[in-house]
Amino acid sequence: MRKKTVYWVPKLGALALLSMLFMACSALVRVVWACGEPALSRAVFWFQVVLPLAANVVFVLTLLESHRDRLYRTAIAVWMGCVFFAVKALGFPSLVHTVLCLGLYALVAALYTATVTGRVPSQVPLWFLFGLPMLYHIFVEDTRKVGWPVHDWLPEISVLCCMASLLLVSLAMKKRPVEPGTYLRRFGDRNDGRRLRKLSPIFAVSPYIMKTRNTSQNFVADEIEITAMEKYIHEKRREGMKRFGALHVLLAAYVRTCARYPGLNRFIAGQRIFTRDREIEVNMTIKKEMATDSPDTVIKVTFDPADTADMVYERFNARVREVKDAPADTSFDKLAGAFNLIPGLLLKAFVFLLQAADYFGLLPRFLTKLSPFHGSLYITSMASLGIPPIYHHLYDFGNVPVFCSMGKKRRVYEVQRDGGVVTRKYLDCNFVTDERIVDGFYFASCMRYLHGLLDDPWQLDQPPEEIVRDE
Repeated sequence: MRKKTVYWVPKLGALALLSMLFMACSALVRVVWACGEPALSRAVFWFQVVLPLAANVVFVLTLLESHRDRLYRTAIAVWMGCVFFAVKALGFPSLVHTVLCLGLYALVAALYTATVTGRVPSQVPLWFLFGLPMLYHIFVEDTRKVGWPVHDWLPEISVLCCMASLLLVSLAMKKRPVEPGTYLRRFGDRNDGRRLRKLSPIFAVSPYIMKTRNTSQNFVADEIEITAMEKYIHEKRREGMKRFGALHVLLAAYVRTCARYPGLNRFIAGQRIFTRDREIEVNMTIKKEMATDSPDTVIKVTFDPADTADMVYERFNARVREVKDAPADTSFDKLAGAFNLIPGLLLKAFVFLLQAADYFGLLPRFLTKLSPFHGSLYITSMASLGIPPIYHHLYDFGNVPVFCSMGKKRRVYEVQRDGGVVTRKYLDCNFVTDERIVDGFYFASCMRYLHGLLDDPWQLDQPPEEIVRDE
């Protein structure tokens, strides 16, 4: 069922920042309380210290990262907090008080989730749900605790900070206008992809059996006859597109193939299959200068399935010029440099945390946009090095499902049926694919369609007649 109402926090204004501050204060106060307790049982430690702390941290990080497009994910932290409160309520001396509190916590979890997932058309009920209990605590319950030691007040302050935080975020959230036909994200989707939920069981199960990309990769050696491609390239260069080459044609053909066969733009993450829809992210390693001591950097270009060859050329070359003409390091270089400052053992632990976060779709979008390990395709050209294409492995970190390696052009003398000999030019391309995203017949259909485009590249001058949506 799709959401009919979408809530978001358009920007991290005063209310949202105060909400995060109150939630962080709740965590800090609980840590201070726990440190002052002489002895904590294992159950109290896990359910009254670790669980609420985890809820506080998850709420702050989720609100910070997903406030614009996936506010519904904050419901995870709210449910964690409600479990903490429910466990706490089980120790109340009054049975009536316990039952009333359990009902309230269940209502909080249900109503907050129903609201942020779009099933409640107004956020106003949340104002009363969080505001009234907070006022009750301050003016009724807490008046009975006057004279308590400061240490005994800390859990109550922590609870009040949580209530204030949730009240503020419910005041900060707004309804977002949604155009008809727009896909509305829901639980299970990532910030870089939409989960596919209608796949056949074999595809749903295969990522659990073939757990990594490296153990699920297939190798395809392909050769492309480039007579038509070279004519097309010469025409484009005469039109003023300097350095228009085989790489641009291959990229344009790949983008067009994704428009017809969107399964090529899927990826595996957390043992689930996702699609990028209309974002085709292509990564490529380049050198600023053709010298052995010139450092490598990675560019990432995002294409749309409707792009023509001219658009692909402009997008790709603009990104290359941006990197090569920049006197300073690129964002990717700065990120890699920051990682390089971390000592070895700590870096190993840090990478493990990144992998765990990526598994659950918790990596911020700015990181996946910079990462060369996340994308639709990784392409490399061996032609500039004058060597044949290699079979490049897929990365277990990240989610790139296809790696393409282009070789240099080669001449072949072929004997015709009449006994005559003709000279043809070929471009070798090796593909390494993650076999879990689609089946062999689908890959074969993609390759046939790709060859059809490369045999008649003038088709790439016009937008596709139809862009197929992945289901």
